[in-house]
Amino acid sequence: MPSAPPRHVIVPLVVACALFMENMDSTVLATALPAIAVSLDVSPLRLNLAITSYLLSLAVFIPVSGWVADKFGTRTVFRAAIVVFTVGSVLCAFSSSLAGFVGARILQGMGGAMMVPVGRLVLLRSIPKAQLIQAMAYLTVPALIGPIIGPPLGGFITTYFSWHWIFWINVPIGILGFILVTIFIDDVREESVPPLDVRGFVVLALALVGLIFGFETVGRGLVPPAVAYSAFGIGAVCTVLYVLHARLSRHPVIKLALLRYPTFRASVTGGFFFHIGVGAIPFLLPLMLQVGFGMNPFHSGLLTFSAAVGAMTMKMTAAPILKRFGFHRVLIGNAVLSSAFIAVYGFFQPDTPAFLMLGFLLLGGFFRSLQFTSMNILAFADIPREEMSQATSFSAMAQQLSLSVGVGVAALILHIAIGGAALPNADDFLPAFLVVGGLAALSTFAFWRLPPTAGAELSGHQTVEKALPTQAQSKRADA
Repeated sequence: MPSAPPRHVIVPLVVACALFMENMDSTVLATALPAIAVSLDVSPLRLNLAITSYLLSLAVFIPVSGWVADKFGTRTVFRAAIVVFTVGSVLCAFSSSLAGFVGARILQGMGGAMMVPVGRLVLLRSIPKAQLIQAMAYLTVPALIGPIIGPPLGGFITTYFSWHWIFWINVPIGILGFILVTIFIDDVREESVPPLDVRGFVVLALALVGLIFGFETVGRGLVPPAVAYSAFGIGAVCTVLYVLHARLSRHPVIKLALLRYPTFRASVTGGFFFHIGVGAIPFLLPLMLQVGFGMNPFHSGLLTFSAAVGAMTMKMTAAPILKRFGFHRVLIGNAVLSSAFIAVYGFFQPDTPAFLMLGFLLLGGFFRSLQFTSMNILAFADIPREEMSQATSFSAMAQQLSLSVGVGVAALILHIAIGGAALPNADDFLPAFLVVGGLAALSTFAFWRLPPTAGAELSGHQTVEKALPTQAQSKRADA
């Protein structure tokens, strides 16, 4: 009789079931927007509110996810998040007006805001540190596969079925995730939970809403420029106010003092720049292949899916790579490689051989996935158990903000490149890929300051500094 899969495999796969649903849904919608606009009898430009409202909902509720998980238990909150997200999906499918559709997307965002950081918290509290690298590798895959298969899947469903099925497919995934979480996830909660920082939550929510709305609208002509810049300005002011508040509050909703841990600080700051480049890929790549090159969604999907294949390959090699080279060298060297692949995508042309594009996309997916896994593990290497929930909220919030910045920067550069043209051509995408690739490369400066021994307990990497005392002890023992 075959033995059951080990816990460090089954737990991340259960969490990944919910995270895949959230990650895929956030990108699959983009392809179907024109059809939804026709169905709801609104302009496709106005329907961008469906994307923006979801991002804003995520930004607002992610900071309180750690506190909620500590207060009510990780399994309880994770199951509730799946239910809220699934109900939001059903309401999206039933929507017959723009207001109803946007409201349903906000509800989805509330569920998604709890699923991502709480799912990571479930993993951190369930898996021993020695098995965390392999477990996190399994968890990373859905985050990379969802944005890759989302656009072609959305095009296929919209073309051959109906846009409503984009949301209905979340229902069986949500039901399965709820059942698996009930069976395999422990309901861990903290015995002593401080009161919720309501004032900090409100100020931080205004900061995130302003920043994300500004980056999502600037340069796109969706709202008057004054509105976009004003939103960004309000977000910046509220960010400063929150920093001052966090220094004075005993229990801030996002604990900025966590940046005192070098590994967490490097993961958050370096990850912010790296995720800018990664966040731009699901926006730029399908647009370049379909609009710039004239490919249909299925041809485009066959190419972009190779990146997901590279990501899945990584899960079997992350642990030995980190053990051989350590976090310090992997994060620096791999950031350069991953950023270079992002920039190279801009040099693709309509006559570029398909096998060549496949190769670059596959390798790029592998290296990006390795970087994701390394950053996510290193972030929590030195975090005490009592601060783990706050660290997951902080990390998830920073990642969400940087992904939105990536889309905003890419859209702005592309808008400048096309000038007054209605649609971009193949050559217009190069500047955008170069800029976001360059921003991703800036992450190396954050990782450069890490000591060679950073995260050695997790990776098993033996540095020269650690190996020498061992050799000396061995010689004394022989004597």
